[in-house]
Amino acid sequence: MPRGKLDLTNTVETLSILSPEGVVDEALDPRLDPRDLQRLYRTMLLARRYDERMLRLQRQGRIGTFGPSLGQEAASLGPAYVLGPNDWMIPAFREAAAMFHRGWPIEKLILWWGGNEFGSQVPEGINDLPNCVPIAGQVMHAAGIAWGCKLRKEGAVALGFVGDGGTSEGDFHEAMNCAGVFRVPLVMVVQNNQWAISLPRAKQTASPTIAQKALAYGMDGIQVDGNDILAMIVAAGEAVKKAREGGGPTLIEAVTYRMAMHTTADDPKKYRSDEEVEEWKPRDPLVRFEKYLAARGLLDESARARLEEEVTGEISAAVERAEAFVPDPQEPFRHVFEQMPDYLHRQLQEFRAYLEGTRPAVGHR
Repeated sequence: MPRGKLDLTNTVETLSILSPEGVVDEALDPRLDPRDLQRLYRTMLLARRYDERMLRLQRQGRIGTFGPSLGQEAASLGPAYVLGPNDWMIPAFREAAAMFHRGWPIEKLILWWGGNEFGSQVPEGINDLPNCVPIAGQVMHAAGIAWGCKLRKEGAVALGFVGDGGTSEGDFHEAMNCAGVFRVPLVMVVQNNQWAISLPRAKQTASPTIAQKALAYGMDGIQVDGNDILAMIVAAGEAVKKAREGGGPTLIEAVTYRMAMHTTADDPKKYRSDEEVEEWKPRDPLVRFEKYLAARGLLDESARARLEEEVTGEISAAVERAEAFVPDPQEPFRHVFEQMPDYLHRQLQEFRAYLEGTRPAVGHR
């Protein structure tokens, strides 16, 4: 048998549309409706100011550990923008911009980071899963939901998110292998923010790109400038369309950067240099998008100042609602079963009696 090259049917591409200076490639510009562009900018700004406020709340002891998404707003918002209401989104925990776009109230996320499970309750009518911190655990859920979408034959697509560190977990490989074998309608976005806590991307994998891992699973891959909201929209839009039409899954590597710490439980100065962070600042997705909108006459200083005031007020009101929220201590009894079993009902009665300060009736134990 002679030596030769294998003919692989799948492809790996790269995509960037908007330069760091906000200059657009006219041939690739998706030419979105101006109102959509302005809404996208507002959502990115909201996510950025939410992030900053959450860091202050954590330092004040008003929430628990927090994982910022500072600098990664475009990587999650772009893919979420192309979803329809019947599609599913499965986040990790740096997808605040996407979750706001999908309709999650800000106070839900505040409560979640504060340790209140009410924050995991998906708002009515939204096909999403809540935040998931265990690394890559949500990828299995995404593949399973995508398989369910295929079996139902309703044209729905599943969009999943994972970090570059998650691609080293067995869950990621099992999920992507399953997605490729069964050709499920899954779009998996890897937010490659260069760091898995303190482990740099160069020590995470020997492959030059994460996108090329798609070939091993029998699917297409694309490496996208994750700080370019237009490129993320185009890449995700094409992948969603392909999945919806029965073309199978796609792996998107969103090349971005974690501008802040992994979470408030670590100090990034101990493992990365200030010079590295400075190198990425000119690629800030929010600033880049601002320049693009300004060049198109869709954003000026007065409009930006008005939006700043709006989102600041919106976040402050959400903080007040979150801190005023009083959970029902009986909710855990109602949370698991559609119909409460007798033994759990007896325990609930006993608990109610305890809350009321009375002795439970004989036989409730």
